[in-house]
Amino acid sequence: MSLPHYKITILALCLGVASAFVGCSSNPTKKEVDDKGPQSSEQVYFNKAQKALDRNQYTDAVKSLEALDTYYPTGQYTQQAQLELLYAKFKQKDYEGAIALADRFIRLNPQHPNVDYAYYVRGVANMETNYDSLIRYTSLQQSHRDVSYVKLAYQNFVELIRRFPSSQYSVDAAQRMKFIGQELAESEMNAARFNIQRKAWLAAAERAQWVIEHYPQTPQTPEALATLAYSYQKLGDQATAQQYVEILKLNYPHLVKSNGEVNLRASLKDGSWVNRASLGLLGRESKTVEVKKETKNEGEQRSLTNRLSFGLLDKPEVNATTTEQASPTSNATPAVVIEADKNDEDAAN
Repeated sequence: MSLPHYKITILALCLGVASAFVGCSSNPTKKEVDDKGPQSSEQVYFNKAQKALDRNQYTDAVKSLEALDTYYPTGQYTQQAQLELLYAKFKQKDYEGAIALADRFIRLNPQHPNVDYAYYVRGVANMETNYDSLIRYTSLQQSHRDVSYVKLAYQNFVELIRRFPSSQYSVDAAQRMKFIGQELAESEMNAARFNIQRKAWLAAAERAQWVIEHYPQTPQTPEALATLAYSYQKLGDQATAQQYVEILKLNYPHLVKSNGEVNLRASLKDGSWVNRASLGLLGRESKTVEVKKETKNEGEQRSLTNRLSFGLLDKPEVNATTTEQASPTSNATPAVVIEADKNDEDAAN
């Protein structure tokens, strides 16, 4: 049975249109397939990147450094350019890109003399990823936010100190770990307080126990001990509760009432009723990680390693594997510093 002529005509037109679309999609424009290759020598790319970094033109620096990394993967300046690219990505606030580059550098260059810098930047970038959002401009405490990136940063710094205990970045990493530890402990205690309110005694005890085991040097320790004693009292485990009460009597006697009961309210950290009622949104400043610029005389120049260290070092030694031409100088660069609100600094002390 043959098809009517008009149906055959329609079918032919449909096939023609479909063929035209397939032909267009299989023939990309010349711009999409053309790669003209390197437009400059490795030295020129590197020098352009240095000049752009000196002028804080990070977009131009990234273009030159990425081209160098692409076209000269085993060149004289490749590894140094990768470290420069880490810095440029960080300054662009492309923290995920900086983390990916750090991971790659660690994987490909585990024995490089400056690989500790990649470990360090990875941790700092994870910290900034956690803080870098619109919420950083509110007074919402970090402990009330998602702390997943902060945990990653903590592990990054642990690994840095374990692998490179004498690294020039280890002292700063340890300070950051102390700061992060307080944030994580406060996050756990926020959950414990919520569980106390809904009378989930066992869940509250587990959160407090985690603080005691993993963050014993934080200001949240007294409250964690009081929460454990109070929760076990409510659970009817008087023996275990009494053990924690005795610890409180020895170390924090003001948290135990004359009748032996735990004064849980007294263990809570100071905070206004506005702060508590708004779940931290009001009444208290948040902790933030900010990048501040160090000011120096315009005529003073600084080494590559100084720039890569975010200003932590004044005149560090340049990597021995690089040449004199690969030792750029630049203007003052930002130093990553942690700022905490005054109340938390007093609590830490």
